[in-house]
Amino acid sequence: MQYTDNITSLKGIGEKTAGLFHKLNITTLYDLITFFPRDYEQFGERIPVSQAAGQEPVTLKLTLTGDYKYRKFASLGVGTITAADESGQLVITYYNAPYLKNTLKRGMSYYAHGKVRTEKNRIQMDQPKLYTEEQYQTLMRFMQPKYALTKGLSAHMVSKAVSMALAGLSFAEYLPEDIRMEYQLSDIGKAYRQIHFPEDYESLILARKRLAFDELFSFFMQLHRQKEITKETPSAFSLLETADTGRLLEALPYKLTKAQMRTWQEIKDDLTGGIVMNRLVQGDVGSGKTILAFLSLLLVAANGCQGAMMAPTEILARQHYEELCHMTEAYHLPVKPVLLTGSVSAAEKKKRCAGIEKGDYNVVIGTSALIQEKVVYQKLVLVITDEQHRFGVRQREAFLGKGEQAHVLVMSATPIPRTLAIILYGDMHLSLVDEKPADRLPVKNCVITRSDHKKAVSFLIKETQAGHQAYVICPMVEENEDMEGVADVISYTAALKKELPEQIRVTYLHGRMRPSEKDRIMEAYLNRNIDVLVSTTVIEVGINVPNATVMMIENAERFGLAQLHQLRGRIGRGAAQSYCIFVDGSGKDSPSERLQVLNKSNDGFYIAEEDLKMRGPGDLFGIRQSGIMNFKVADIYQDSSLLMQVRKLVEDLLMDDPDLTAKEHESIRGWLSLNFGNLVDFRSI
Repeated sequence: MQYTDNITSLKGIGEKTAGLFHKLNITTLYDLITFFPRDYEQFGERIPVSQAAGQEPVTLKLTLTGDYKYRKFASLGVGTITAADESGQLVITYYNAPYLKNTLKRGMSYYAHGKVRTEKNRIQMDQPKLYTEEQYQTLMRFMQPKYALTKGLSAHMVSKAVSMALAGLSFAEYLPEDIRMEYQLSDIGKAYRQIHFPEDYESLILARKRLAFDELFSFFMQLHRQKEITKETPSAFSLLETADTGRLLEALPYKLTKAQMRTWQEIKDDLTGGIVMNRLVQGDVGSGKTILAFLSLLLVAANGCQGAMMAPTEILARQHYEELCHMTEAYHLPVKPVLLTGSVSAAEKKKRCAGIEKGDYNVVIGTSALIQEKVVYQKLVLVITDEQHRFGVRQREAFLGKGEQAHVLVMSATPIPRTLAIILYGDMHLSLVDEKPADRLPVKNCVITRSDHKKAVSFLIKETQAGHQAYVICPMVEENEDMEGVADVISYTAALKKELPEQIRVTYLHGRMRPSEKDRIMEAYLNRNIDVLVSTTVIEVGINVPNATVMMIENAERFGLAQLHQLRGRIGRGAAQSYCIFVDGSGKDSPSERLQVLNKSNDGFYIAEEDLKMRGPGDLFGIRQSGIMNFKVADIYQDSSLLMQVRKLVEDLLMDDPDLTAKEHESIRGWLSLNFGNLVDFRSI
């Protein structure tokens, strides 16, 4: 078997099952083995019924003492059967399962695993999983993986497929033994096996450490290569400061903050200084980074050159374009903007590309369409990317290739602690926009438990009836039987519609939709044709909707603080007061201390620092950040210590052997080539 083999090469996976895996972006065997569990379940020793109430989940060894009785209530079918052990008895309940009448018979014995509750002095077990003694003894030998599934795809189907792939693939170790010994790393094959089927908690920790190490190792190798490409080189373009930027600053209906002015001066010095700019502007949500991008594009356009700005979504690109067009017309700026996105028709795209090549347009705004080969620029001097962590290294380089040694400006609203930002963006100069415009009303926050949920929905109704709009964020796309109590957008939307007045328009949005469908829904929301949008985190880098004043985040305990803060940044963009409600769905009586950090502060950098302090190795995969750097396993907060160790290792390796030509480094060189292309020099990855 090869990593690139299609999953249909596995026994039992036909086109229909493969289609379910495709919904989870799993096409190849490599996709499958890197589809890591979101959590694990430890099957322990059984306990007696008399001790089971209030504990969950538990395992009981039961003998069925009655017959299965099934009754229908409207759309819900309820099946019950009595069972007991030597210490007591209980009632087992299943829903919409009439077929169990033919399976569950009086006198049969099972190991039952599930939640137990007491109701009216009667012990009940809801929908337990039943195992024979032999099956349960097998389960006890390993921690059982729990995956984020899609409807029709069970945990057993995924586990079976992963098991077959791991058995058929051969894992070539690329790290020399001395490095593995120094950093106490397991071998690569064992790490993949133990991450999916850990023998115990310690094995899981070691497996995760190895896979996190690999991600960080390849990241810093690529970062080193970026430094080689972007190290200070003379600029081929001689740009001068013009009166247009000063005129725009004077004409704006607001004054830039001190942080904005400081950052603008740094950008201006770079653009006119004769050295190619490679700068990251890191600013909290709502700190006013977009105007800095527009000023930069204006300076370039006023010098007779071209600038390009790439946004992560089509609708955000369109918003930037419309805002710049309005500014150009209102203040008579020498800017000729054009929009270039995937939805532009072929004929219109051809026309716009011809205009770009001739120099008819001096500012180009768009999405990844900007880096297609058909786009030829006459004199591209500046490249701006918004939210760099949404783009891969190769995309960024394809963009850079459009202009000979173009200036690069990256805008990021990801609140990374400065100590980590300096390491992660080590190939760039860093500017910090660390204050917000004074006219912005700070978002009011509230952390609640499930018991206050009805009050929160009532508040949402009040705001929408006042003419405002709301977001509701759910962690999952659709219902998952292994994740009871975790909100998903599809069933949540259906339930919410029943709670809200008919005139309130509700719809949902998630990342598995086609891009055109997502854009259509976001456009409708922007145009106030939707009142409440139930969404996954796909709206994290979305659009500017000033009329949205409420955000309710379900199961907030399942997100990292930095990601919750990013989501909160979707509101508080207009003149009206905005509110963010964090719902702690953990089942505890009081909200977690971690969520109270968000309740107390709207400062992204403070929150990032607190997140760094509060995260620990026990988090594993339970709480993830927002895909920063696109890591699947490594987390810049949880693994900050490992991150610094790996950076030093890479620096030392490349100082002694810049091209990895030493015999002991051949395996590393080969691994990098395998993962990033067949290369003569790994720095050409």
